[in-house]
Parts: sequence; C-alpha cells; structure tokens
Amino acid sequence: MTSRQSKQPTSTPSSTKPDAQKTRSRSRSQLNASGVDEALGALSTESGPEGMGSEDMAPEGMGPEEMSGAVEALLFRVGDRDFVTTGEIFAALPNLEPSTDLLASIHREFEARNVTVVEEISDELKAEDALLRNEIKPESAAPPTEIAARRASREKRDSGRSELASFDPVRIYLREIGRVPLLTGAQEVTLAQRLEAGEQARERLSFVEESGIAGVLENEEEESLSAVVADGDLARAQLIEANLRLVVSIAKRYVGRGMVLLDLVQEGNIGLMRAVGKFDYSKGFKFSTYATWWIRQAITRSIADQGRTIRIPVHMVETMQKVSQSQRRLLSELNREPTIDEIAKDVEITPDRVIEIMGLGQEPISLEAPVGDDGGSSVGDYVADPNAIAPAIAADLAQLQQDIRDALGELGEREREVVIMRFGLVDGEMRTLDEVGRAFGVTRERIRQIESKTLAKLRHPTRRSARLREYLPEL
Repeated sequence: MTSRQSKQPTSTPSSTKPDAQKTRSRSRSQLNASGVDEALGALSTESGPEGMGSEDMAPEGMGPEEMSGAVEALLFRVGDRDFVTTGEIFAALPNLEPSTDLLASIHREFEARNVTVVEEISDELKAEDALLRNEIKPESAAPPTEIAARRASREKRDSGRSELASFDPVRIYLREIGRVPLLTGAQEVTLAQRLEAGEQARERLSFVEESGIAGVLENEEEESLSAVVADGDLARAQLIEANLRLVVSIAKRYVGRGMVLLDLVQEGNIGLMRAVGKFDYSKGFKFSTYATWWIRQAITRSIADQGRTIRIPVHMVETMQKVSQSQRRLLSELNREPTIDEIAKDVEITPDRVIEIMGLGQEPISLEAPVGDDGGSSVGDYVADPNAIAPAIAADLAQLQQDIRDALGELGEREREVVIMRFGLVDGEMRTLDEVGRAFGVTRERIRQIESKTLAKLRHPTRRSARLREYLPEL
C-alpha cells in the first residue's frame, strides 16, 4: 500500500469534473443496460492513481470486484454528485470493520473516479446536491438557505397530510379489512363445518363438566376436543373478517339517518356475528345472502334506538318507511305531490294515521340553532310564546302600577291599607268587610264607610287618581 495520505479528503480540480461525470454516466448506463454483474466486471479493470490496480487497492478480507462493485453501487445511488460522505460509505459496507487500510483503499477507489470523500455535507454541497437532483441550473436557482426552507416546508406539509390520513379511523379500518381476501362458496362451507364441529365439541365438554363426570374423558380425548373448539373459534373469526366489507357496503346506505358511519358499521358487525352463529350451510345458500338480512336488521334497530333524540318504536319506524316509500313512488307516477288520501289508500291505512305518521318523522331542533349565514339570530327568535307578554302591554302595565302607587300615596295610612286589602292590590286576594274589620279591630260597617269615603276621594277629578281613567277608555 502506498500513499496513506489519501485518507484525508482531497479537493478535485474543476477541470476533471466533466470526465468524472462521463465515467459515472457510462457506469450507470452499464448498470441499467447490462446488469450489475457486467458493470462490476467492467469497472474492476479500471486502474487507480499512479497505475495501481484494483487488486492493490482492496483491503484484506475484501476482493477487488467486491470493493469496486460496492463503490459503483454507492455512486449510482448518490447520482451526479461529485462527493460522498463517510456515513454513506459505512452504510454501503455494513459488514466490514472500519480500519485505516480500509479507509485508505476506499478513498483511493473514489479518487480514481474523481469523487471527493467528506466527513459531513456542508450547506453548499447540500444546495448543489439539490440542484443536481432537480436538474436546475445554478444561475436560476435560489440561495441554499431558501432551498432548505422550501424543502422543510414541503416535508412539514406532506408529513402533516400523512399524519392526518394515518389517524383517520375510517380510512384505517377500511385499509385493514381490505387486506382480508374474499371467500369462495367452498371456503364458506368449510369454515361453517369447522365452526359446527367446534360448537359440538364445546357442548360435549360443557356437558361433561356440568354432569360431574370429567374423569370419563381421557386426557388425549379432552385435548382433542379442546383443539376442535379452538379451531372452530378460528373458523368463526375468519368467516367474520372475510365479510366485514359486506357490512361496510350495507352501512353506507344508512348514512345520514342520525348515526355516523363507524357506529353503523359497529352495529352491522354485531348482526354479522349473529349471522355466523345461525348460518346453516346445508341449506345451500351463500353466507353473504343470509348475513345481509341480519346486518340490515341490526342497523335499522340501532337507528330506531339511537338515531333520534326521541325514541320511536321499531314497528313505527317500519311504518314510517312504508309511508315515505309510497310518497316517493306516487310522486314519480303522478308527477305531482300525492294527497293524504292517495297515500293512505296506497299504504292501506286511514288518512288520520298518515298525518300522525308524517308528524312523527319530524326531527326536533334546538331553539338556539343559528338562522342565516351571519348567525346573528336563532330559531327561538322566530317562535312565538303564547304565555309571553308583548313589550307594549308590559310597558302599559308597569306605568299603571306606578300610577296606582302615586294615587294611593295621597291617602291616609288606614285608608290606603283598607283599599289594598279590599281589592287585593298586593297579593291578589280580595278580602271581605268582616276580614278587614277583624284586622283593624272595628266593625264591618265602619270598614264600609272608610271604603266609600276613600273611593270618593280617588274619583275626584283634581287628584292624581284621575289619570287612572286613561286605562279605562270604555268608561
């Protein structure tokens, strides 16, 4: 070995770069056209610096063809770059222990091809690498810092999209069930037979345990039955997993009825499991035909139970669907909206029943739901409250109460209390003369006299009470 100084990275004159690129281009064309073996054979005959052949440059434990092939493979991987890093070299030669002789030989191999070996990639080399890979001329390219910023922004955006896609539960579920192949009719029968055998073995084991005769079965027979049970459970799981796509295809038809797709799929899977337990392969029907009914039933019952704020019985939901289907069919046949009587005749129920069923189909809505694009008003703003008092009437009542207080303020204390108790101006309860007399400790006649005198004062036109006549225009 000579020239150990080649361990240090050496700069390559700019005049030799075109020749180096021609050499690497020729080598890559050989790799693409004639295969790796032929290219390695051609490259193994090239000489290194100072007339040194590949045999002299190969380190101990590594043949010249292996060394040349590894170097050429790395050059093909890095493209048109005129430099490689030590990290890339060690990644291409993972099975060799790094040593001084090995590094020197590798350096000479790359120097023979006018390629610089560097410890780390500087910013200038990164920018040049980006330009070469994208085939952009340096004159029209952006500065290295701008290229790095664009690359980081693009990678961040792509990673964000991939993260959103990877965390989408619907997409993840569909991807998982899509990996399971569909079953043929013969495979369905085979799985059903294994499932039936497993259930029979389970029943036999349960009978033995419940009867207290566990010692009747030998260990080998008990282990055999347990294996059959496990095989039946496996067949059940395979039959369910192979038909999960059927559940999704049926559940899609019920989207928009108060439940999201994943909830519909979950309920449909419950129906699928029931179908697996009740499937009879001896009837000769396909399992998907039999399972469709159970899946639909599970989904429709779930919608009836959970799809509405106010639960509607299942039989009523079915009647509502019949009325809706009849309405759509008559609309298509008559080219107009059908009447209540026409729908009732088609469904064979009374018109009053049709009106009641149509009312049940209405969805409740929140009074706080926004109305309009700006959201400045809500539904409650447009719904009348029969118990509410109109603003104008409320203002008149408030003014009336104030005028009554002013009129009573002109009376004496006893006169004011008698009027208040007699007419119930405070609590709304009108009291008799006897009740007022007992409260003041006088006779009912005396209370009548006080009342008459007080009312006469209030009716006098010069008092404030005269304004109360404005509230009684009919008088």
